[in-house]
Amino acid sequence: MNIKAIDFHVHFGKPHQWKPWVTQWWKRMNPEDYPLIENLTRESFLSHLDKEGVEYAVILPERAPHITCDVTTEEVLEFCRGTKRLVPFSNININISSCPYRELEEHIDRGVKGLKVHPVHERFSPLDKRCYPLYYICEKRGIPVMFHTGSSIFPGASNRFGDPKLIDEIASDFPDLTIVMSHGGRGFWYKDAQFVVRIRKNVYIDVSGLPPHKLLDYFPELERLKDKFVFGTDWPGASMRKSIEAIMSLSISSSAKEAILRKNAEKILKLDNIS
Repeated sequence: MNIKAIDFHVHFGKPHQWKPWVTQWWKRMNPEDYPLIENLTRESFLSHLDKEGVEYAVILPERAPHITCDVTTEEVLEFCRGTKRLVPFSNININISSCPYRELEEHIDRGVKGLKVHPVHERFSPLDKRCYPLYYICEKRGIPVMFHTGSSIFPGASNRFGDPKLIDEIASDFPDLTIVMSHGGRGFWYKDAQFVVRIRKNVYIDVSGLPPHKLLDYFPELERLKDKFVFGTDWPGASMRKSIEAIMSLSISSSAKEAILRKNAEKILKLDNIS
């Protein structure tokens, strides 16, 4: 069974843009790929995707200068320019943006295909009412919102904002908004995250940042809920190829593997419509 995967969770940026504790983590977790990060170009990364068995990758900015990095959406848009295989997302930090709603509209007009919200590193509640116009814009424009859910080990992170139960409220308030919970409540809330995707038709989990061989321990209903999970690696924090191989070795059906590695992401990203 040969599946060209979609990696729904890839971080962008050169090492000097990230805090030392982040790059040290990358070196420890994925030393094989670290030389690529030091000299990252669009062409070298596309070649890497070919080698790893990945067709598309969602590329994420992050505006968390005190916790991890300050990589802008504009930099991500430039990195993704000229190829459909790199799918740019926006990131809006409501604590540092002077006009987050206008900023998001401009990003969408320039070609982003989704919004990443990182309450844990950017230190605000996803229920903050300043965020609600952003969710409304994404719902209206038909693009997904990705939330970091679960813990972060990096200094200064606000883990209390990673609770999937907060995302459940947003899913209720915006029933036509497609929502992806990154990391599936990592650490504290796997059971809660699984419950949310079970009861909310518009919510998915991306499994980035989790050891793939343990997914059935974290999410016992993975087979039954196979249409609610998407593959992601948190690259460069994990090898794409090794992560794909680990999912292919799980005791789940071939249809579940195909759904997780590719088909669910195709649906969320509307890949047939990407221009």
